[in-house]
Amino acid sequence: MSSLRICYQTIEFDEVDIHVRTLRDNQQYRDDDGIAEKLGISSATWPLFGVVWDSGLVLSHFLFDFNIAGKRILEVGCGIGLASLLLNHRCADITATDYHPEAENFLLENIKLNQGKNIPFVRTGWEDEKSDLGQFDLIIGSDLLYERDHAQILSLFINQHAKNNCEVIIVDPGRGNHAKFSKKMVKLGYSHTQTKPGATEYLVQPFRGRILRYRR
Repeated sequence: MSSLRICYQTIEFDEVDIHVRTLRDNQQYRDDDGIAEKLGISSATWPLFGVVWDSGLVLSHFLFDFNIAGKRILEVGCGIGLASLLLNHRCADITATDYHPEAENFLLENIKLNQGKNIPFVRTGWEDEKSDLGQFDLIIGSDLLYERDHAQILSLFINQHAKNNCEVIIVDPGRGNHAKFSKKMVKLGYSHTQTKPGATEYLVQPFRGRILRYRR
């Protein structure tokens, strides 16, 4: 099987530069040991973790000056981990999770690129019974609601790891599944608001999604 093609890019947040090593594009694929296949990750979905998506950029820019003081933070479905890398630069208490078997390796390389401290990473699925993650003050994620059934399992996963007083911030690109997810979160005791992101001149295309916020 051919080697993965990768690229390096620098993403600017005001005067802060975050360097990322990513897949060259979303056509890359390598699963020599069949690990991803055993986890149910197809060749079509395998590369999705490894590129920077607009939703991840919106989330990271939103968190650039967000109040993180004293908060234990969890990034769900971190993918390439841009938001975690930015928060790590801000000396946040951040833990990253993803289901993909290569996400941790890319995160470790990107931590080195940015000369940052270690970011705890746990490979876990939303339906895993025990992840040993603990609970968090702030839970973040971007472009998580791919399928309709994700609303149920994601809301339960988040609730499992949310402290009694917790905020959840998810950037959704508008796949049409967030309304069901919001209803699940409200039933679990969270208030809900949604807004369009502010200035998005850092994006090539207009962003039609929303920033979803939940509080308990």
